[in-house]
Amino acid sequence: MNIDIPEGKDPILYVWGEMVPGIGLAASNFSLSVYEHTTLGLREFEAARLRIAQINGCAFCLDWRTERDGEKVEEEFAEAVTDWRTTDAFDQRTRLAAEYAERYALDHHALDEEFWARMTGQYSQTEIVELTMSIGSWLAFGRLNHVLGLDTVCVLPGH
Repeated sequence: MNIDIPEGKDPILYVWGEMVPGIGLAASNFSLSVYEHTTLGLREFEAARLRIAQINGCAFCLDWRTERDGEKVEEEFAEAVTDWRTTDAFDQRTRLAAEYAERYALDHHALDEEFWARMTGQYSQTEIVELTMSIGSWLAFGRLNHVLGLDTVCVLPGH
């Protein structure tokens, strides 16, 4: 870990809550709101989230699976996200969500008219903004946790 955590302190709560409470609380609220207020389908949400987790290398994010109404994506879903270009496990919206996440993270300047024509053919303007904000949240905070080494000390609920 790249940040010293006092003995007995939860690393995430300490870094996000105690070290920089004015920033950390706002960041935490934004991060949580992506999950609490999403209107996107679970598969497209998870395709984008997992693609960012794969790019960031965040151990916590890679292990996490979003649950809605007792449902999670299937175990093989993460592998399909890696192979988003060729998998037959995705519909067009899910494939586009993974593609958008990857291009947003790695080459946002290459989001050209052809890409936007495909996106607007599958997603409403509101959904595009929501997906964009979600991807931004995952990219920023997943990288933050990975860079500081917090992703290796976080424990998922039930683990």
